[in-house]
Amino acid sequence: MQKIFSIILCLVFAGCVLGQNAIEDNSFLLEEAYNQEKGVIQYINTFWRTRDGNWSYTFTNEMPIKTQRHQFSYTIPFLKNGATKRLGDVYINYRYQLKGMKEDEKVSISPRFSVILPTGKYQNETGTGATGFQFNFPVSVKHSKKIVTHWNAGTTFTPRARNILGQRANTKGFNLGQSTVWLAKTNFNVLVETVWGSNEAVIGAKQKRAEYSFLVNPGIRWAWNLKSGMQIVPGIAVPIGAGPSRGERGVFLYLSFEK
Repeated sequence: MQKIFSIILCLVFAGCVLGQNAIEDNSFLLEEAYNQEKGVIQYINTFWRTRDGNWSYTFTNEMPIKTQRHQFSYTIPFLKNGATKRLGDVYINYRYQLKGMKEDEKVSISPRFSVILPTGKYQNETGTGATGFQFNFPVSVKHSKKIVTHWNAGTTFTPRARNILGQRANTKGFNLGQSTVWLAKTNFNVLVETVWGSNEAVIGAKQKRAEYSFLVNPGIRWAWNLKSGMQIVPGIAVPIGAGPSRGERGVFLYLSFEK
């Protein structure tokens, strides 16, 4: 553990020396409200391992549609649930830059609509077994040169979702989240996220039960800016369960490439 911590410190130091452009990147468990600018494409990788040995990896590709106003993206998850390792449900996303097109604007708003494809398997709980729909409303606020906050509120609806027995019910979920980012350096950030969720699980034919979660996620991220114009942003965080998620622990790794 000490070696890993030393390596992270070295990488952070290297990023602080090499970086020039400010980080305007995703939070880890939340969305920021900045669409990709024209001609800029971002590739986002996340890895989340929980203390029970399960993990999830996601790959997200974000790209503007002609201008920053419209953005298309997709998210492909790979999951380990018990002894099962396989593809999860894929998200196809559209975001609209409602506010924040100008650099001097303090508030940015980018509502997102997603179609969730049933590419996972309900038999081993890596998918819902039905097509779902999600709406998320991210808001980003620049309070000062050093403090930025991100706010999320969203809902998910999955008609005729399945449980492992194939029993169906319409399920819904709600999510709320907030992150505060301290811009300690131009290319080094410290952040703390809080995320609350309520999601229904199918427990029988046309029967469901609400399950709740609450996580606090402190972390850091830093940037390397290459001469080619590419920005690389690694990050690490430690999700901690509270309330209904008390006792949960994990490690969250983040890596994005933007050019």
